[in-house]
Amino acid sequence: MMNKLHLKSIVEETNSPAGFVFDSFIQVMVVLSLLAFSIETLPNLSAEVEVFLHWFELCTVLVFTLEYLSRVCVATPRRSYVLSFFGMIDLLAVLPYLIGLSLDLRSMRAFRLLRLFRILKFARYSSATRRFHIALNIAREELILFFCVTLILIFLASVGIHHFESEAQPHTFGSVFHCLWWAVSTLTTVGYGDVYPITVGGKIFTFFILIVGLGFISVLEA
Repeated sequence: MMNKLHLKSIVEETNSPAGFVFDSFIQVMVVLSLLAFSIETLPNLSAEVEVFLHWFELCTVLVFTLEYLSRVCVATPRRSYVLSFFGMIDLLAVLPYLIGLSLDLRSMRAFRLLRLFRILKFARYSSATRRFHIALNIAREELILFFCVTLILIFLASVGIHHFESEAQPHTFGSVFHCLWWAVSTLTTVGYGDVYPITVGGKIFTFFILIVGLGFISVLEA
């Protein structure tokens, strides 16, 4: 039977092959769950696809629940993980489903992609990585952080505007995939005007997304 120390080395460390595989598996599950969540917003899905997505969501919730319980079990002290940023995100990603709330917080799982930085630590032990150009090594973490945060913001913006505008403009904002172009043009503050919100909630949400986009660009320029 797996002891607590061995479980801790798998769950919290990526320096070992087992820890690397565990973190990689969780990251893949996060990406697949976000993709499934986005597909659910597409109109006219067949009954077979809906059933598959339902069972897939059940499997992902089971995986994330077991992962959360494992992290709580090995955390020292446990309260530090439970009250941490990732601890709250891990809990919010599964809690509504487990207790039957109508509130859907699956999009919060996007923040879990930031754990990719833990996996990157394993790359230090790869001889191929050490052969990269020194300039790329210096900027690697910053580039990946920018890429991950950008993808997360675009995804969350798409989910948000879909929530506000999908009923009012089903052809333009009918699914998360339809909303991606709006999210990109709004976060980059380009705003072509070809796709725009018409509801009060959508306009308020757009205002905050524009502020986030302006702030994000300002930080990068600084």
